Amino acid sequence: MKRLSGFKTALKNMSRIVGKKILKILIVLFVLFGCVSTLQVVLVRYINPPVTFPMVWEWVIKKSTGRPYTPFIYEWRDFDQISSHLKKAVMAAEDQRFLSHNGFDFIELRRIFDEFIKEGRIRGGSTITMQAARSIYLIPCRNIVRKAFEAWYTILMEFFWDKKRIFELYLNCVDWGDAVIGAEAASQRYYGVSSGKLNPSQAAMMAGILPAPHRLSPKKPDSYLLSRQKRILKDMKLMPEY
Repeated sequence: MKRLSGFKTALKNMSRIVGKKILKILIVLFVLFGCVSTLQVVLVRYINPPVTFPMVWEWVIKKSTGRPYTPFIYEWRDFDQISSHLKKAVMAAEDQRFLSHNGFDFIELRRIFDEFIKEGRIRGGSTITMQAARSIYLIPCRNIVRKAFEAWYTILMEFFWDKKRIFELYLNCVDWGDAVIGAEAASQRYYGVSSGKLNPSQAAMMAGILPAPHRLSPKKPDSYLLSRQKRILKDMKLMPEY
């Protein structure tokens, strides 16, 4: 019995020691991630990213599995080079309170919650900042862990960047279709014009596909997309010049 009791005590002590070591490792990893992610955001405040993490991830996955890889079309355009119609269309379609919230639109989140209670369905409520965070820094997957990382990067971006920089990075780095990244590549792909030359109708159509850019296409708009374009054109009139 004494031997058994001694063994249990030793096991408890070992578990306590291992637990403390694991906790220390987790704390170190947490602090390290905080420092690295902060540095990433600070650097991108001043430097336009030559690639995004989702682009690199796609290349790694395709190459490692032997699947065909299509190079991304990605052409940077400064904020003032992009059509004001597209800026209005994106705000109208994706985040109408972008200029007034701090990365999280709690009014929209409340509406989503109410709809879930009444109708039992969930729809997306990501802001432009949140979408920019995952378009630049995170792998393309859907789970609660990525949502947590997305929220963290959103906080950092809203703290270190102004709204113009956030919107500029969003417009240049968001997924706009198969192997198409950003407004310039999308404008050239769908309409054969620069992103600065888009008219209101084209801008509304491009903004309309953002929730599902691999399923919807301005080249073959279905009834849903045409209806969405019409609604966006109407809401664009309410958006500020930016």
